[in-house]
Amino acid sequence: MACSNHKKPSKLQYDSLVVQGVPARENEYGSIMPPIFLSSTYRFEDINTQGPYEYIRTQNPTREKAEKLMATLEGAQHAYGFSSGMAAISAIFETLKPGDHIISSANIYGGTYRYFTDCFAKNQIDYTFCQDLNTLTAADFKPETKAVYLESPANPTLRVVDIAKVAKLAHEHGAIVIVDNTFMTSYLQRPLDLGADIVAYSATKYYGGHADLCAGFVITNDDKLAEQIAFIQNTFGATISPFDSYTLIRGVKTMSLRLDRQLENVKYVIEALQQQPGIQKVFYPGSYSAEEAAIHAKQATGSGAVVSFEVAPTIDLGQFFEHLQMIDLAVSLGGVESLMCQPTTTSHEPYPDAELAKIGVHENMVRFAVGIENHNDIINDLTQALQQAQRN
Repeated sequence: MACSNHKKPSKLQYDSLVVQGVPARENEYGSIMPPIFLSSTYRFEDINTQGPYEYIRTQNPTREKAEKLMATLEGAQHAYGFSSGMAAISAIFETLKPGDHIISSANIYGGTYRYFTDCFAKNQIDYTFCQDLNTLTAADFKPETKAVYLESPANPTLRVVDIAKVAKLAHEHGAIVIVDNTFMTSYLQRPLDLGADIVAYSATKYYGGHADLCAGFVITNDDKLAEQIAFIQNTFGATISPFDSYTLIRGVKTMSLRLDRQLENVKYVIEALQQQPGIQKVFYPGSYSAEEAAIHAKQATGSGAVVSFEVAPTIDLGQFFEHLQMIDLAVSLGGVESLMCQPTTTSHEPYPDAELAKIGVHENMVRFAVGIENHNDIINDLTQALQQAQRN
């Protein structure tokens, strides 16, 4: 059952909402944690009357609670759960029609970039990549432009886009704004409050927080868009499972605690990386320019827990990864564990080399998702691995 017209509990702060967003008083039998409804189908009352649930693809009680929770945290009216972040993004793009045009930041997640370059053509949808959406003007819009898509901060360069400015311009030209807010979560940034029309998440990351589920969400306050997303969710059937819905609800309960610790750790990590002779550049929200720093400070309440850095030519990157003792070389982010990856061979592998160069992603770049471990242990692991990776 799609989440609709859901009001969050009054006067609760965010770190209370993550715990109380699925109130025990609304759970069956007064259970503190909601039960997992695994049934794929439900009994009709009679030939003419079905109950509130009919079939798992269309409605599920556990998924409904997860959707209500996500809407509550976003302060939104509608939330729809999908089996992955890309399933959520794909559902949004399915609202476009042949002949439509979409403007996108050139620096986006590689899987989303692949959707643009491989899927839009067959659907006869035109697109334009913009290197810096902060420079977007009326001249960039066509009569057919229906949407602007962005990440802020971007993966993996952490470039920042002024969401409110883009939304105002897009709305003046009859286009909606879609924001992938995965890196920030609603704890640190609220795109709908800034004028965006749709927020997308890979909830696999910070909402789950423990690298043990796969989920995506589409969230909006627009009733018409919500109706379209609900239709696509049911028709395509890429819904979040009951078990992952339960796991998400459980993970969310500690999200503010986890992110607070990660935000604290990131400050130490950035300072330590900037002092390392083997690191030639560190990327974080606002590091690109004073203008972007001011934008991020205006629209977000924290830096997030992802940083990127470029190693100097004196560092053998393969040896660096090899000598990490606590930090793991793995894709994804947002869990309690610190993880690193090389974007050119993982998250941004779909990009051609020339396009990677344009957005500033090079082979010597490392994306670092900072976990909740003791910051001294994180820094010590970085330091010793860099020392051992020093070329002779």
